[in-house]
Amino acid sequence: MNKKKRLAENGMLISILASVVSIVFGLIFGFVLLFILNPAKAGVGINAMLTTGFSSLDQFGKVLYQSAPLMLCGLSVGFAFKTGLFNIGASGQYTIGAFCALIGAIALQLPWWACLLLACIGGGIWGIFPGLFKALFNVNEVITSIMFNWIGMFLVNFLLANMPIMLASAWGASNSDRTAALSAANPGAVIPKAGLDKILGNSSWINISVFIAVLVALLTFFILNKTTFGYELKACGYNKEASRYAGINANRNVVLSMIIAGALSGLGGGIYYLAGTIQYVLEKSILSMGFNGIPVALLANSNPIGTVFSALFISYIQVGGSAMQPNFSSEATDIIIAVIIYLAAFSLLMRGMIIRLLSGKKEKEVKA
Repeated sequence: MNKKKRLAENGMLISILASVVSIVFGLIFGFVLLFILNPAKAGVGINAMLTTGFSSLDQFGKVLYQSAPLMLCGLSVGFAFKTGLFNIGASGQYTIGAFCALIGAIALQLPWWACLLLACIGGGIWGIFPGLFKALFNVNEVITSIMFNWIGMFLVNFLLANMPIMLASAWGASNSDRTAALSAANPGAVIPKAGLDKILGNSSWINISVFIAVLVALLTFFILNKTTFGYELKACGYNKEASRYAGINANRNVVLSMIIAGALSGLGGGIYYLAGTIQYVLEKSILSMGFNGIPVALLANSNPIGTVFSALFISYIQVGGSAMQPNFSSEATDIIIAVIIYLAAFSLLMRGMIIRLLSGKKEKEVKA
């Protein structure tokens, strides 16, 4: 019994167990759905999902490439969680960050690192508004950030449509619904590969962005856990009124938290589109990358280090899901991936269940 109690008090172990259990349940549920959709090919489909990411060096490079913006969006959501805020506006900040990075790359002909700085600034600016509304008028940040998701998407579409130099048609291509390819417009704005493509079998996906994201995760961990500023942010998240009583400027920290969260999402957008493999298309719906940062943060229990691993897992599942065609339609694949991702997001609930199981006190309420 004492051993169970000691295990129940090990927060890191409990979080890892909760995430693993949630992932297993998600995969089982996904297999059941595959079996319902196509019983004869269910085994082939789940095998493709679980093995494609390691099937070749190029596919592994794609996993790393897609994981970088997921890490940053997960860090954005998790950073806001730590301060008691729900940054559901990561998608809008991601979109604005991508736009600012592409402006720097195509219109201003800046190098890649300067474009990433612009992406951080753009995302940070877009995070100011929900923060100010929360701090000054106590407007729920979920409402304002959702509104700014749509505002950001339509604003970017409007600006790009009226900036001919940004479109592919101005650089010799026939497309007028997407931005110019960086290889033609500004090769210096493409994030360098640093020889990683040769190591991974001449992968067209890989670059140093995953290392940038990991460094940002380490920096975020240091800020939250090793600085006075991080302590104040978490204190506001635990109890805003108590932190005010202790002399902490809660309103300032709310705004700063949303600025930093927005900058992280904006950096994710910049990293994704400055890889040189993807062009921004004039969208009709909100980009999903910001929303995928929510289950990444939940799966990691908002821990910056855990976010690195949860983003890698979700990226791995997404790459595997794309290999399920033609046995399963793209819509079916999206459903399966969504089920696995969002069941994995129940790790917080699993954490409480595991603690109650190990402690042997089912009636005890556990605060995650």
